[in-house]
Amino acid sequence: MPIEILQTAKLLDSCEAALAERYTVHKLHLQADPAAYLAEIAPRIRAHAGSGVKGDLIAKLPNLEIIAGFGVGVDNIDLAAAKAANVRVTNTPDVLNDAVAELTIGLMISLARRIPQGDRFVRDGKWLNGGFGLFSELTGKTVGILGLGRIGKEIATRAQAMKMRVVYHGRNRQENQPYVYYDKLVDMARDADWLVLIAPGGKGTDRIVSREVLEALGPKGMLVNIARGTLVDEPAMVDLLVNGGLCGAALDVFEKEPQVPEALFSLDNVVLAPHQGSATHQTRDAMGALLVANLEAHFAGEPLISAVV
Repeated sequence: MPIEILQTAKLLDSCEAALAERYTVHKLHLQADPAAYLAEIAPRIRAHAGSGVKGDLIAKLPNLEIIAGFGVGVDNIDLAAAKAANVRVTNTPDVLNDAVAELTIGLMISLARRIPQGDRFVRDGKWLNGGFGLFSELTGKTVGILGLGRIGKEIATRAQAMKMRVVYHGRNRQENQPYVYYDKLVDMARDADWLVLIAPGGKGTDRIVSREVLEALGPKGMLVNIARGTLVDEPAMVDLLVNGGLCGAALDVFEKEPQVPEALFSLDNVVLAPHQGSATHQTRDAMGALLVANLEAHFAGEPLISAVV
């Protein structure tokens, strides 16, 4: 009998094609009556492909064995419910490290040199009336990284290539790392010119970048969030950006995306991106391939490639 799996949101075309070659895929998000359809197929579902899996869905799938997540973050999967139901969970780490690190540096340069604003300045014909202005650069600055994991280390390497000094904060000091460790985030923010966020989302990091941390970063400090919008006290950040308490911000993620605080739209000291950290063809294809490989390993009785639970 073919293995039947559930999909509840659109996945990359290459990933969907690979899944269709191997399994019977039920696409719940395309059904006219999802509840009735799910009730019919639920007992036959052995796997879920994709993220965004809540506990109530897990409870409706009595024979679910594995959730193969798409992405490195698993804060949108109910891990406690999965563990309680003896359901394995995988993600797609490592394959997106370079893409996210590249965009991070790109956002930093864009903010420091006001590249998007300069492009608009030229397009609007304003250059005819005078020069654009002078801004800053990364060379010689200190960047504090919140979350020195796989991606954080790639960002650190690239920041050093930009002649920046790297420091970091996390739950624990990491041995054999050449960077200064801060056990208090507020202290690191106070000593840094740039604060880059690349920590996981979830309850443990919810609004970890508080108003106190943002005020410590100060009116000359730059914030970059490439992780999750929930890490930042967003109203406090907006207030400080508007009133000069924070020099600038480059943001790829937001608390309630795709909704973005409207106050940011008129600010020239921000660069905004639509959650594009891993959005390259090669990276997304690799993420989809790893999702499929985890499913294949599970159903072959082999060790999972990137197990979370």
